[in-house]
Amino acid sequence: MRLSRYFLPVLKETPKEAEIVSHRLMLRAGMIKQEASGLYAWLPLGYKVLRKVQAIIEQEQDRAGAHEMLMPTLQPADLWRESGRYDDYGKEMLRVEDRHGRDLLYGPTNEEMITSVFRANVKSYKDLPLNLYHIQWKFRDEIRPRFGTMRSREFLMKDAYSFDLDKENSIKAYNRMFVAYLRTYKRMGLTAIPMQAETGPIGGDLSHEFIVLADTGESGVFCDSALLDKPIPSIDVDYDGDLSPIVDEWTSLYAATEDMIEMDKFEADVPEERRIAARGIEVGQVFYFGEKYSEPMGAKVTNADGEEVAVHMGSYGIGLTRLLPAIIEASHDDDGIIWPVSVAPFELGLINLKAGDETCVETCQKLYGELKSAGIDVLYDDRDMGAGGKFATADLIGLPFQMIVGPRGLKNGEVEIKDRKTGERSTVLIEAAAEHIRAIIEPLRLDTI
Repeated sequence: MRLSRYFLPVLKETPKEAEIVSHRLMLRAGMIKQEASGLYAWLPLGYKVLRKVQAIIEQEQDRAGAHEMLMPTLQPADLWRESGRYDDYGKEMLRVEDRHGRDLLYGPTNEEMITSVFRANVKSYKDLPLNLYHIQWKFRDEIRPRFGTMRSREFLMKDAYSFDLDKENSIKAYNRMFVAYLRTYKRMGLTAIPMQAETGPIGGDLSHEFIVLADTGESGVFCDSALLDKPIPSIDVDYDGDLSPIVDEWTSLYAATEDMIEMDKFEADVPEERRIAARGIEVGQVFYFGEKYSEPMGAKVTNADGEEVAVHMGSYGIGLTRLLPAIIEASHDDDGIIWPVSVAPFELGLINLKAGDETCVETCQKLYGELKSAGIDVLYDDRDMGAGGKFATADLIGLPFQMIVGPRGLKNGEVEIKDRKTGERSTVLIEAAAEHIRAIIEPLRLDTI
């Protein structure tokens, strides 16, 4: 993509309404624009990152055996009356009435609707296990939306729902999603710590939140530093096998939020040199809630003995529009965002230091074609402006690498490569530049871990 033709409305000044780093940088980098309190338009750069995050989530959900579908954003209120949650959910739920006087709601979650889908189509235990998921915009009327898309009213969410014959098999489904989450976050450059959590209005008695450590996190976190270094399951993990040892290994190490911590237990379980007290951002949550929805809503199957039994269910959420600011909070510096290659809007910025120089222009044109042919997602800064502004833009929007073309280097037949994260610079011959950067970037895409 040529930057001169791209819609990238970067801001020089920091907007006054932005309270945390990620909100400031997302506005300044031209990723989002606020349209109303807690409502944001996703501009091309931000939407490109959002789609890369979505692709990773879909790959890992599919790999774990879940099937993607799509449910409507508006839901009949009667489904929620069946489950008993319509009156309990509170003012966060946006309730509306259509022209025929029917009560509807803008879905904050989809347990009721997916249960309705299931009960209409699945009648036998032979069709189990089943896990269905979708990625869809949701709405919760937060009393105080803040921190940009970290806590907005409208948000994009991946929610999956498992259906099993009994608790034993439902816990196996829970474990599959637990492992899939570990892999999902790691592929985005994040270390997400699972910790036991309250189930809240979703219900049930088993839940884990996945927390990313960041200075601006919403809650205090106390954990064992061993969690930060644990290797995640590989791409070859057997989702049909017994995953409980992996889950037990992760959950056996101490991790708790400030509202759940038992300090005596923390000090007893964790050696002093491994104790971490930090701030954390929740980026996902998994739940097992058994028959909470299936029993009152009649989601039953016939078992091997011919008896009708309510299925056991779980749900598994990841907030995509929350993940982006979480990644930024965990990876930035004074100059801007530092995207991991796997979710970067562009993997490389091609920078022409002297737009009016014929040799520089010709070399950039040639490299631009070679980089695209090599499969590199490249943003070519061909604007007629000074080098300082080009470097500032590339650093602000967080491109992982920069390829810098200038008259001095061209005299030696070389271009410069800058690593955004480390600041390290190196030179490479022009004819080898595209292959050189491809060899660096390809393993960092993390699609084979």
